[in-house]
Parts: sequence; structure tokens; C-alpha cells
Amino acid sequence: MSGVGTESNDPMPSPPEEQQATTGTKEEQQRDKDGEDLHQRKEDSKGEGERSDCVSGQNWEPKTDYQNPTVSQVHTATKMTLLPKQKSPHVKTNALTLEWAFGMNRALPVFNLQDQDQLVILYGGTNVAVMYDQTSNSQHVLQGHSSPISCLCVSEDRRWLVTADRGQESLVIIWDSFSGIPVRTLFDSHPEGGVAALALSKDSKYLVTVGAGNIQRVCIWDWTNETEDPLCVTELNPEYGFQKHILFNPNDITQLLSNSESQVLFYTRDKQHLDYIAPDLLDKTFNKVVGMLSQSVFHWRGLQALSATSAGNLVLWDMVRASSNSRPLIRRAIKLIPLQKDGITVLTLTDSFIVTGDTLGHVKFYDENFKLISWYSEFNLDPITSISFSKEVPPNSSQGFLEDCTLEAKMFVIRNFVLSTVSSTVVHVNTQGGVPQTLLREHCEALHAVACHPQQPVVAMGSHSGILKVWDYERKVSICSRVFEKERHIQCIAYDPQGFYLAVGFASGSVHVLDACTLLSEAEERFNYSQDCITHMTFSPDSLYLATADAGRAVMVFCLYTGKSMQRWKYLGRHHSHYKPIRDLLFGVYLDSTQTRLLSLGMDRRLVEYDLQNSNEDELLILSSERIEQSAVPTCMAWYPPLTTEDFLLTASDLYKMKLFNSTTKMCRKTLLGPTYGSPVEKMAILPFYKDHGPSAHYMVYITKDKVGVQILPVDGNPHKSSALICHPTGVSAMACSYDGRYVFTAGGSDCTVLSWEISLNALEAAASLGGKELIPFYSLLEGGRDGKLVREMEDYFYYCQLRSQGIDSMEMRQVSTRIPLAEVPFVMRALGFFPTEQELEDMQNEVKFSRYAESGRYVTDIDLEEFIKLYVNHRPAFGISSKELLHTFQVLGDPYVMGEPVVNKDELLELLKDRGEHMTENELAECFTTLLGLNPEGGSPELGAFECDDAEDLLESEIPEEISMETFASDILGFPIYIKEILHSSHEGMLSPSGSEVV
Repeated sequence: MSGVGTESNDPMPSPPEEQQATTGTKEEQQRDKDGEDLHQRKEDSKGEGERSDCVSGQNWEPKTDYQNPTVSQVHTATKMTLLPKQKSPHVKTNALTLEWAFGMNRALPVFNLQDQDQLVILYGGTNVAVMYDQTSNSQHVLQGHSSPISCLCVSEDRRWLVTADRGQESLVIIWDSFSGIPVRTLFDSHPEGGVAALALSKDSKYLVTVGAGNIQRVCIWDWTNETEDPLCVTELNPEYGFQKHILFNPNDITQLLSNSESQVLFYTRDKQHLDYIAPDLLDKTFNKVVGMLSQSVFHWRGLQALSATSAGNLVLWDMVRASSNSRPLIRRAIKLIPLQKDGITVLTLTDSFIVTGDTLGHVKFYDENFKLISWYSEFNLDPITSISFSKEVPPNSSQGFLEDCTLEAKMFVIRNFVLSTVSSTVVHVNTQGGVPQTLLREHCEALHAVACHPQQPVVAMGSHSGILKVWDYERKVSICSRVFEKERHIQCIAYDPQGFYLAVGFASGSVHVLDACTLLSEAEERFNYSQDCITHMTFSPDSLYLATADAGRAVMVFCLYTGKSMQRWKYLGRHHSHYKPIRDLLFGVYLDSTQTRLLSLGMDRRLVEYDLQNSNEDELLILSSERIEQSAVPTCMAWYPPLTTEDFLLTASDLYKMKLFNSTTKMCRKTLLGPTYGSPVEKMAILPFYKDHGPSAHYMVYITKDKVGVQILPVDGNPHKSSALICHPTGVSAMACSYDGRYVFTAGGSDCTVLSWEISLNALEAAASLGGKELIPFYSLLEGGRDGKLVREMEDYFYYCQLRSQGIDSMEMRQVSTRIPLAEVPFVMRALGFFPTEQELEDMQNEVKFSRYAESGRYVTDIDLEEFIKLYVNHRPAFGISSKELLHTFQVLGDPYVMGEPVVNKDELLELLKDRGEHMTENELAECFTTLLGLNPEGGSPELGAFECDDAEDLLESEIPEEISMETFASDILGFPIYIKEILHSSHEGMLSPSGSEVV
């Protein structure tokens, strides 16, 4: 439990600014006083790109005092600064702003920050830390990490908060709790894997961090100084186990201790050196079972230390002589105290008491002689994970005194405290009244399900712990909840369009239809027709149908039947309609009709439509099944809003493309470049109409692997019309939009958290405007920009195509224009290095040919340069061909590794090219290979004729080696400067990513 340690609660020295003012130089005083400016300078050094919202997820809004810019808000802040004030309208500068965090990370400790005029606690969730004011029911969210927060700690006076994460670019951020401002950031403090534990010294001047790598490093930082490097560093021997808990000696900042489950380490700092010892602690040390170590603390006497174990024991450490003749003292375990029967999970100190929390949820207080003074066992809690005492001492009144459990019944005072449990419950205990108050009761297992009510400010969320909870997201209060004891694992939920029903899908395959108000259901409306996990769930627009998709690649449909006195949901049918996982499920209505239609989209690249009208009980019929992609894998779909006279279905794929399909003919009418924020769009939804929207304005929200974003419609490939930021670093599992389009909610799955994001469409529109109009945003996507070589080549090819169309040998006056025939588009695309398939070429030509057909009834037969640039940008691969993709191809098609790399047999490759996919003739193969090998002096087929080769088969046999290695194919045939050894090594080490691979 990182950061949970000694809490002596003695009066704290002044904050670091005031400490330095009395002991340091003038330069140090000014440096520490301007902690906020220091953080700003560090951010500036990182560059604008690294401060953008789509990289770090932090909505950066500089904190300055506009009345007096030279005054630091950190220096002038008080504990009342963050109190919620009267909301005043202000301009949002970000398209998405984190408004509330539902849920918490139960593995992190919870700290009591304030416990007098107001009750404020600190806890972590996903990649944010939350300061929750229970008195006013408000949150202040600390954003800055792009990876999950791995540990927290607070200073003795609760002024300074420290958060750290585990990730490739791990951060340690020190925050001012009064103003909520980050005052110092340590970049890449532990590049070996992030931070596993940290702690502040009693005077708050020093910070110690423990790395999370295979070989852990312990670093001590003087964080009030501008130095980038730690004061001292030491590496730990892996045989001592993974050290997950560390703290300073409150009486001597040169002394520290840490522990793993099997070993306690004691550290001594001497100027720039940090040494440690690992005293023995085995069962044979005391001839008793010691148990696994949980936490350790220094005794308030200074020299002694205590360690708690899972067997309910307490290990007492002291400084003793190694022998009667030796002078130096060594650290040794001198006593094993069987403190209690149940395992101790938390060990801390407060005033002159030793405090433990155990696996039964009990809190016990012991004196310095380990005598039980008092305990709290009536709370009915799960195992305790952290205990944090108030820094305020209770009023000195005899009415608030407690009696200990000794025969003398002596009076004593205990500070109020906050505790957390493994079930994500946080309880505040007022020791004077002895009354516990539950502050939080959150989901403690994976949370994959979230849905918004269609007419009210209500959001429902369900988790694998079996808890279904409904919140009023405007008042931030829980309305109702239900616990499913039998099914437990809730996987997805959905409201019907009228808000009467709430459907729940379970990992067991069960489906329950609940009353949306009471969360109760009739026995007849609990269905068990599938044994596979329910992955998708949706209602029809008229609320008469409910469809689900499961992990067994099947679709189930339920129908609402109306009887004489009541309505009842009944099972209609199930169809195994896909041979790969289903990615999306969508209801709609037919064009110029109110008849309901249902479609499913699978990773098998098939779009399946179901015949609901002719389906009978226990028989779900398929109306059509069409393949809509060649190589890309579709990820999601949505009905495109009425921006044109045609009715479109919008799909997204894993190649960062979006496509518009005619809803009736299923013809691909447009291909567009989608958001490119590190991973493809996983789910999307059209934002409901909001009163602040323009009459013709439409927007879309979407999620990728770890981000949430907003997109301005219509989609046209303009990258500035989209904005995204990190929401759940471990992965987003679900998304829901509020009924009024003001909020979007994201569920993080394994992080047990749902985040509420407020949408600012004005900020999104402003960002899009700054990106430029017409072709300016598209020029930025071309190598070299508007004045680059690629644009010049496009212009040259356009003129050359006009010469071709008018005849190369013609002596007539040339007619120069800005347009070329549509038939020339494939040649220009190939000349630019983009080699589309025949299907992709057909999609391009259809896109241009039918672009004005719905309005004018006429085909378009030519294209100008501006339209061609947009067509090229939207159709070409988003990231080129990566070396990882080439290696994967050889691994799939080739034989086992030969001489360290995969190879493909020539005959097998030629047969595949001729028989699979878009078939190629021998002449076409000969033309391609002779051109690639440089054997064709014409550089391909003649300009005005077809390629002719009488000995195509002999040419292929003689020029292509029998065994084609990846290096041969890449360097000799394709002419790419690729290095196979580095690629193979990177692949084995897992270093290549879809968007980060070397582009060949």
C-alpha cells in the first residue's frame, strides 16, 4: 500500500517555502516560493506537442492571478481556496473536460486531507487523483498522468500531494492541495517501468521513489530544488522481492525502510550515497511461522521498527550489537509478537498508538507495550487496505474522551480517521461519536457497462461484482441500485428509447429486462438462451424489439408482446450469423418507411441484415449478408445524420478509415480518413441534438483503445475537425451519451471507473477554424505541405494526363484545364506510390461518379486537383506499410524460419497471386515483377498499349529465386532500405506497434 505509513500527526513545520526562508539562501527562497512557475518552465521545455490534450489527457489551463501576475497562486492559496464557488459562465477552452470520476482504484490508499470545517479525502482512479469534498459533494480532479496512477502519498501537514504512475514515460507530480496546482514534475524518474512506491519526509523537503522494474531502483529527490537528478540512487537485489512500501524515519530523515512480502530493507543516506541492509527474517529465526509481510513503520522512539504480517504477527526490529565484543550496532529482528489471529493488512502510527487494520475489517489500537487499548469491530467491513488519521486534534473536552479496554478504563483521545477496504468502500469514523459514515461505495471489479437514460439526467453502470447502480449525474447522487447475487458479471446494459426498460446482459449469457425505475424484473423476463457472454445490446427505435450479440458470434432478438392486461418480453430467435466476433449491432428504419430493420457487423467483414417481419418464434431469418471490406476489419457502425439527400450507414475500420454505405444498396459511396490518435475508432455514436447546437450542426463522439473524442460532421478527412484525449490508459470498454448531448461517459473496464466528460462544441469549432479552411488542412497531411515536392508532382501528373487524353503524338493546339478524366485517376494514384486494389479503384470511381447524382441525376466524369488531393489523402494508407505488417505477412504465408528469418516459396507465392484475392494473370505478374526488378525499360506497360510478353512464365522462373526471404523481397524486389535483423529483434522484444513501426 504505497504511501501509507507513519502518521504521528505532530505539529508540522512550515511549508517548504517558509522553511527555506529561514534556513536557505535568498536564491533558494525565491526558487521554492515560485514552485508554480517552476512547473510551467518544465512544461515549456517539453514542447507544445507534449502538452496537448490528446497526448497527456490534461486540460492545461495556466493558473495565474490576473490582478497581480507576479503573485504565485500556490503561495497565496489557503485550504479554503478549492471550496466550490457559485458557478459563473465561462468559455471552455477544451472540447472535452473531465467533470466527474465515478469509482476508485481500491489498490491505492485513501487519505484524510481535511476533517474540521469540511471533510475532504484524496483517492486515485485510473490516471487521475480525486480530491473529494464530502461536505459539498464536489470533486477537484488532478489530471496530468497518461498512465494509470500506481501510488499516492501526502505530506504530514496535508499541503503537498504526490502522484506517480507506471508507464513508458512515467511521471511523478507534486501538487499543492490548497490550489490544486502541480508545483513540480519529475519526468522519466524511473524509465525502467515507472514507480511502485513513494513517500515524503516529515519536513516535506525530500521525496523517495521506488522503481517498478525487474531491478528496482530507490531514488531520493530534493524536489524543492530545480535539479533534474536525484540526490542519491541505489539498486536493489531482486532476490529480496518486489519492494512495494517505503517510508522515511520521522525522527531522522537519513533513515528509511521498505518491505516486500518476504524482506524488510533498511536504508541509510550519507550525503550522495544511499546504502541498505537486508536483515534475516525467516520462520527459523523465531521457530514460528512469520507470515508474509504487509507493511512496516518506524517506532516513534526512533531506533525501533515494526513489521506486520499476514499471520497476525508483529516483528520488532532494533539496533543490537552483533556480539559482546563488537562496537557497531546492527539492525536485527529481536522479537515476534503474536498480536492477533487474523492477518494484518495495514500498520500505522498515530500519536502514541500503534494501529492495525486486518482481514476481518477490524481496526485495533495498541499502546507502546503492545497492549490492546481499543478496537472497532462492528462496522461489518471487508479487509482493510488503508487507514489515514486526521491532522486536526479533537476538541479538548472530556465529553469526547474514550475509555480504553483495560481494567482501569483510562480516558484517551483518538483522532478521526478514514479507512478503505478491498471492496472499494471508504468509511469516515468520528471517534468522539463512534459513528461510521460511508463516504464511497464503488465498484470493486471490472466495470464494462454504462448507459444513459434517453430523457433524464440519469446514467446507469454495472460491473462484474454484480452491482447495478443508477446515478443522477447532475446532482451527483445515487438514485437506486441492485446487486445480482447469482449472475454477478454484468457485461452490458441498455435503456429503451422511451426510458421504460433497462436491459442487462451478463457474462453467463443471461439477459434480464428490468423496470428502469425500480430495477426489478419478472421471472418471465429473465432469459437464458445463450451460454456465451453478451457483448452488445440495443433496443429498436419503437421499443418493440431488443437485440443482443454474444461471444458465440450469434445474434438474439426479443420482442415485446402486448396482452390484454400487460406487456411481456418474449424470445423471438437466435442466429449464428458470423464466423468471427461481432463488433456492432444496430437497429434502424427503412427509407421512407417506419418498418424496423436490424444489422450486425462482424470481424469477418460481413454486414448482415435480418428479416424481422418474417421471423417466427425460435427462428431468426437473415435477409442479406454482404462483405463490405477487403483487408480492413470493421470495428463499429452508426446511422449517418441527414446531411445529404441520401441515407447512409457510417462504418469505421482498424485501418483508421471511415466509410459511407448507401443504406439500401450497400454500395460504398465514400471513404474517409478517420481520427488517427494512436489506435482506431472502436465505438462511435451520433451526439443527440442539443439546444445550443446550430440547426444544421451534427457531431459524433467516439472512443479508441484508450481515448475519447469528438468529431464535427460531415466527416471529410480534415484532422482539425476532431479532438481526443486519454481517458482510460488500460482501455476503454464502453461509452454512452447523455440525452441532451452535453456529456459523454466512458467506462474503463479493468480500472473500475466511469468518467464523465463535459462537451464544449464551441471549443471544438474554434479549433477546427484555426486549422484552416478548404484545402489548407489537407495540405498539412501531404509530405512537404502545400509547397512540397508531392504537390508539385500531382500538378505535373495532371498536365501529363491531359496530354495522354488528347493524344501524345497530336500536333493540335492543347486544351489545358484544371480537370482530368475519371479514368486517369488510377494511373495518377500509382504514379504517386499508392497502389490500390481493383475494388478500391472501383470505390474511388463510384465516389466521384455518384457524388452529385442524388442532387442532379447526372454522373461526374472528371475531377479537379482539389478534389483529387482530398481523394488521395482519404484513400491512401494512414501510416504507409510498416515493417511489422511485412513481417506478419511472411510469417503467415511463409515456411518456418530459415537462417533466422521467414521465407516464402516462389511457386506458392505465384499461385496465391493467381488464385486468391483479386486474381492476376501471368502477363500481369510478369509486368509487375519485371518493372519492380528493373528489367522493363518502359517502366511498366507502354503509355498507349498493353504489356505483351511471350515468355512470361520463363521470365518469372528465371528472375525470381526459389526461396524468397523477407530481406530479398523488401530490398531486391521492392527496393526498400529495410534491415531484417533489427526488425526480427524488435518483433521478438515486442517493440513494434501498429502506428510506431518503421515505415518502409
